[in-house]
Amino acid sequence: MLQNRVSPNGSIIKTKARGAWLGNRGVIHIGTEIVRAFKIKAWITCMLSFRGRHREIMQPNRWTELFFLDEATAFSAGHRPCFQCRYKDYIRFKEYWLKGNPQYGFDMKTSVKAIDDIIHMERIDMSGKKVTYTDQIGKLPDGVIIIEEEECYLLSYGRLYHWTPYGYDSNEEAVPGRTVEVLTPRSVVNTFMAGYKPQIDKSAD
Repeated sequence: MLQNRVSPNGSIIKTKARGAWLGNRGVIHIGTEIVRAFKIKAWITCMLSFRGRHREIMQPNRWTELFFLDEATAFSAGHRPCFQCRYKDYIRFKEYWLKGNPQYGFDMKTSVKAIDDIIHMERIDMSGKKVTYTDQIGKLPDGVIIIEEEECYLLSYGRLYHWTPYGYDSNEEAVPGRTVEVLTPRSVVNTFMAGYKPQIDKSAD
């Protein structure tokens, strides 16, 4: 059992559960051990299968394969769609990110590196701690993940779904006026509000 599954708070955990998406933060392993949280600022989310390519997990000096329950989890951790294997999703994400974050004055000609730099500041601080912020549930869009007493919850259609590596195992009413701690980076939340709908595991149906 390898340490290669990502939780909504961005930490990399060991679990037998399989993921729906593949992720990349650069080379962050030695042998089969995770030795750093990231190597590059472009944290991306990729398809599990692309053009018949096959990778052996955690090869020496090759980028470290990470896995996510669903796209909502990947976004919460601070990842965004890959330009190569998910080009249409990448373009859709960039369009909605620009629409949701007009304060930066970016346009479609702006390098994605500028967006990655902003997301990076929103997901992790200088000490390596996950960045969060607070807001009322009623002001948040579906697909956002929050944290309460070390447990993570997905907001979807007026319910809060408890996250586990295997899926969402319980749910409760999401009270609109309740203030919560948000894990999903702020500019990504704005992207969801602008119209981007992340893939959510079917256990939250």
